[in-house]
Amino acid sequence: MTDLKELMIASEVVYKGDFLDVRRDEVLLPNGETGIREWINHPGAVVIIPILPNGKIALIKQFRYASGAEFIELPAGKLDEDEEPKSCALRELEEEIGYRAGKMQFIANIHPAIGFANEIMSIYLAESLKKTNYNRDKDEFIELIPTNMEDALNLVWANKITDVKSIIGLLWLKRIKSNS
Repeated sequence: MTDLKELMIASEVVYKGDFLDVRRDEVLLPNGETGIREWINHPGAVVIIPILPNGKIALIKQFRYASGAEFIELPAGKLDEDEEPKSCALRELEEEIGYRAGKMQFIANIHPAIGFANEIMSIYLAESLKKTNYNRDKDEFIELIPTNMEDALNLVWANKITDVKSIIGLLWLKRIKSNS
């Protein structure tokens, strides 16, 4: 078996922001040559599949500046410093849709952008939800879209949900519900 690992020779932080930084690394390639890798260092994030008391999935719609459009997606958010993913999922659920989960189940980890970022997203299924108050960040504007499973999957197949974390989360939910 071939060793495909690349080893860092040198690393430079090209940009440092509030929660991520951009790096440019020189690496030793498996063939002994050197190469350049530009990548984003990300703290990690969570995505939540919230099942509302009426059985519908709590999808949200929000504007995503980098893509310049509104997206239908599952609630999600980045990890704060030293925050555990489950704690982040509980916090983000209440912040974004105003519910507290009685049951939070880890589903899977995904790597949404392996070509240029080290971000890991943890997917959680949130059930036994109780209504609380929204606690959104001051720059967060979200519309709640309660959707049944079939309609949510149809939005995926109709290319109306194109967000990778949401597609993966909904497919995991379909598998979990099919096996129960």
